[in-house]
Amino acid sequence: MAAGLNEFWGLRAAQDRPSAKDKNDMNETVGGGLWNAVRLRLQSEIAPNAFDFFIKPLTAMNDSGEDLVLGAPTTFLRQYARDHYGAQIARFAEEISGRAMRISYVTSTSALPAAPVAQPEVQANGHAAPAAGDVALELAIGQPLSPRCTFGQFVTGRPNRFAYEAALGVAEQIPEARYNPLFLYGGSGLGKTHLMQAIGHEVRRRRPDLRVVYLSSERFLNGFMRALREKSTIEFKDMLRAADVLLIDDVQFLAGKEFTQEEFFHALNDLLGAGKQIVMTADRNPRALDGISERIKSRLSGGLEADVHPTDFELRLSILMAKRDQDSRTRVREGLANDVLQYLAQKIVSNVRDLEGAFNKLALMAEATDEPVTVERTRDFLSDILRTHDRKITVDEIQKRVAEFYNLRPADMVSPRRARPVARPRQIAMYFAKKLTTRSLPDIGRRFGGRDHTTVIHAVKRIEELRSVDSVLDDELIRLQRMLEE
Repeated sequence: MAAGLNEFWGLRAAQDRPSAKDKNDMNETVGGGLWNAVRLRLQSEIAPNAFDFFIKPLTAMNDSGEDLVLGAPTTFLRQYARDHYGAQIARFAEEISGRAMRISYVTSTSALPAAPVAQPEVQANGHAAPAAGDVALELAIGQPLSPRCTFGQFVTGRPNRFAYEAALGVAEQIPEARYNPLFLYGGSGLGKTHLMQAIGHEVRRRRPDLRVVYLSSERFLNGFMRALREKSTIEFKDMLRAADVLLIDDVQFLAGKEFTQEEFFHALNDLLGAGKQIVMTADRNPRALDGISERIKSRLSGGLEADVHPTDFELRLSILMAKRDQDSRTRVREGLANDVLQYLAQKIVSNVRDLEGAFNKLALMAEATDEPVTVERTRDFLSDILRTHDRKITVDEIQKRVAEFYNLRPADMVSPRRARPVARPRQIAMYFAKKLTTRSLPDIGRRFGGRDHTTVIHAVKRIEELRSVDSVLDDELIRLQRMLEE
């Protein structure tokens, strides 16, 4: 099989084309008729994924005399088949029938997409399986959705409630694209991808006729570059535009890829113009994406932005309790007491992924031993994991990091200067000193140049107020906290 895009699309090499025996076998499988014979000829000429997506869904509405009427389940497929494969279809029909044929294309609801591979009627999570057209498109350019990433399995709390409500709202109102695009952003391991895939699951449950395509920015980039090398970009872009709901993860990785961004922008415009829903994630808000063109940032900012904040203690504990209560193993449900889960929630603060990893390891211990799982045993058993999360953040470190972030000197954190370029970062440093250390308010004030504890209280309240209305500042605080905790 040829390298590059041929492998990506599944293009057949000459030696892989169907033999005469294969053709006879396939003809017996699909039955007689002019259209079946034409399809068989097309199958030997077209890439398998392209055949599955563009040709298989076509059905013969009239397959007799001098007329061949082909029905397509969607307007897009009807137009694409006519414009890109019409000449081949006409030529093969004439060669097979021995006469000139009048071929027309119509949109028909009775032309149901045919899946290229067998699919179960119900997925493991109880939701309906993707429609056949979704499967063909998913195999061509997308990636499967994880059965674990549903709304029902997403634990909400104050830091992520707005993002959850935004994602659920978008999923419930599709195909009306009221908030478009939806842009979810936040640090690694906080649940952005989970919410994005939950939208895909919910749309497929509610509207199995819609095509949902989920892919990472890396897959988008690799697929487009392969198509570019093989001069097959038209098919790739047409399949991308065929999506009714397009989910793209981690768009920050498109930074610096100027040519790819150009094509990405045009695809974005086409989908938005056609009223298709787009959902994207990144590690920061659109305006803070370095290396992304301004017009893409403008497009991404034109819908609804929802940030997923770092978890707090209550949310982390809720996540752990939900995992315990939903576990099918009796020893896990009964063996992990609340005080053990509280200990984990206090110790592992970086992200949900690390928290779940620690829980899974602890659950294995609970299942494998008859001894009670205590906080002391947990501390010993998870010592390697807890050691990486046991670093104490100091006020001095906070001052240094904040000063570096805003291009100031550490001495500015304790100086009497009140100019805004210095005062605001100083307030941010006080905010983090209160949030991330165990120091008292008077002690924090003393470490910021002998200031009174009321100054610290004012700084904390002011930053909390500003981050609730200023998305740029909020993004900066998220990045700063991630830097401090890592």
